[in-house]
Amino acid sequence: MHKPAVIWDVDGTLVDTGELHFDAWARLAREMNLPFTRDDFAATFGRRNPEIIRYLFGDRYNEVEIAAIGERKEGYYRGEAQRGVSLLPGVKELLDGFRERGIPQAIGSSAPRGNLELILDLTGSRGYFTGVVAMEDTQRGKPDPQVFLTAAAKLGANPKHCLVFEDAVAGVQAAKAGGMKCIAVRFVGHHSEESLRQAGADRVVASLGEVTVEEALALLDQ
Repeated sequence: MHKPAVIWDVDGTLVDTGELHFDAWARLAREMNLPFTRDDFAATFGRRNPEIIRYLFGDRYNEVEIAAIGERKEGYYRGEAQRGVSLLPGVKELLDGFRERGIPQAIGSSAPRGNLELILDLTGSRGYFTGVVAMEDTQRGKPDPQVFLTAAAKLGANPKHCLVFEDAVAGVQAAKAGGMKCIAVRFVGHHSEESLRQAGADRVVASLGEVTVEEALALLDQ
C-alpha cells in the first residue's frame, strides 16, 4: 500500500493573510508612484514575488532591484502580521487528524521563507510539518508544479499519492500538473468555484471545516 502525504499552501489556505498582503503591495505601489488595484492583486495572488513584480511593473527593474522591492514589500507585510494571525476554520482539525494517522505533511508555498517561518510561529503549527518549501527553494512559480514536487520529495512521497490543499487557480493548476489530488478552499474568496473547478480541483469547498480526514484521503483512492 502506498503511503499518502499532504501538502499545504499557506496564504488563503492555512491562514487568511490576504488583506495584509494587499495593504503591503498597495503601500509599496503608492511609494513608487505606480498603480495597484484589487484586480492586480487577484491576478497575482499565490505567485512568487519576482513574477508578481514583473506582472505589475513590467521589465523596468533588474534582478537585484526586484529582490529589493520584494523584500521591502515583505517587510511591510511581516510588520502587520506580527499583530496576530490565526489558522482558518477546519485547518487544525485536519492537521491533527493527519498527524494522528501518521501521514506526513509539508508546506508548499510561493511565499518567502521569512514569511512562512513567521506564520508557523504565530500559529504554533510548526510541529505538524516535516518539510517547508518556500520561494527560495524554487526557480519557477505556480502554476508550474515545482513547489509541490519539491515538497513531495522532502516527504519521500510519490506525487500520485499526494493531496494538496490550495485556494488559488495557479496553485490548483500546479498541483494537477504535478499529478496530485487537490482540494480547493474558497474561504478568503479570491477565486470563484467555477474557476477553481476549471483549474482541475478535485473538490471545492467554502471552508475546510466541511472536509474530514477520511473524505480527504478517499480522494487519493479515486
